Amino acid sequence: MSFEVPEQVRPIRASVKQFIEEKIYPVEQILEERDDPRARELMRDLMSQAKEQGLWALGHPREIGGQGLPFLDYVYVNEVIGASQPAMVALGTHSLQDSIMLHEFASEEWRDRYLKPLVDGEIFPSFGMTEPDVASSDPTQLQTRAVLDGEEWVINGRKWFTSGAQRAAYTTVMVRTELDAPDHSAFSMIVVPTDTPGYNILRDVKVMGEYGGHCEVAYEDVRVPASNLLGPRGGGFKIAQRRLGPGRIFHCMRWLGQAQRAFDLMCERANSRVAFGKTLGEHQQIRKFVFDSAAEIQASRMLTLHAAQKIDQGGEARVEIGIIKVVGAQMLHNVVDRAIQVHGAKGVTEDTPLERMYRHARSARIYDGPDEVHVTTTARRILNAYKVGDGWDFGAH
Repeated sequence: MSFEVPEQVRPIRASVKQFIEEKIYPVEQILEERDDPRARELMRDLMSQAKEQGLWALGHPREIGGQGLPFLDYVYVNEVIGASQPAMVALGTHSLQDSIMLHEFASEEWRDRYLKPLVDGEIFPSFGMTEPDVASSDPTQLQTRAVLDGEEWVINGRKWFTSGAQRAAYTTVMVRTELDAPDHSAFSMIVVPTDTPGYNILRDVKVMGEYGGHCEVAYEDVRVPASNLLGPRGGGFKIAQRRLGPGRIFHCMRWLGQAQRAFDLMCERANSRVAFGKTLGEHQQIRKFVFDSAAEIQASRMLTLHAAQKIDQGGEARVEIGIIKVVGAQMLHNVVDRAIQVHGAKGVTEDTPLERMYRHARSARIYDGPDEVHVTTTARRILNAYKVGDGWDFGAH
């Protein structure tokens, strides 16, 4: 495959890039300040402008109100969107995984109630899986339970890192429904409107020194109709994999967008800042920073596009996704860290986006599964291929 941006994608990608640089970058700090009363008004205005310019919900399927950009084409666009965290909301990409999940697995009632306003950006989703009292890297330990009582599910338990729960219309929560099942088939997903009695937000968990809407939520005898079940009973993890596979591709492409932005800032600084009689870029160590960052970005990009191509061709690409999740998160951390170092004291202030990006980069090695789990499962799959005599030919996978 070619790793260049396809010809048919370049115009829309360029338009998205221009929108982000001209409309979002100048107000980015305000948008990131959740307590600033101007933030929501600004975001609503940006969302309206994106719709007017035909840049809204590009990757959502046409049948649910999106613009139907093919998966692999959208991957290239998502790389540009990733350069700015608020851009995901401003361009309507934040709901893609949840919209597709509702479209494929929800009952007709919940599709009618939530799908159109979700795609239109009128309501926000949230997803509840991680729990504070168990190691969520082993999700078979999840303790939140749902018991069917007549025509209602009764849910009890506690979740945290339910991102965006404070303004979400609903949470899709992973719960244990099959008490005797020994494996992943014990779990189901249930749609819970956030105004349901017993759904209690306990706190916004502060992450790396800032509040970001990562909420701890208690489910205390929460009752919802049996029809709120998402997909088949016991099918929660299969649905989760359908959600997380492409989602990890999108994460990695967004990380590449952030890394490109950090790299641009680093190189501009290296060429303009003078120390000891010459620019920083004339010093050998800074040139090593530039070289290492360029190599890591390009390697991660090629790995990610290869995984995206596998998904686009209908494969699961589990090994490829496991590799890019680890390599991509580490790449982002390294590139941003070097960019901060080149900026010196300015790099750790709010005068650049680097300090915010650094916080997100560290979290990237944990969410959607910690690095250690992806390393173990990916290596196990490769070794199992050798056990059965197949081997692992990277040219054929």
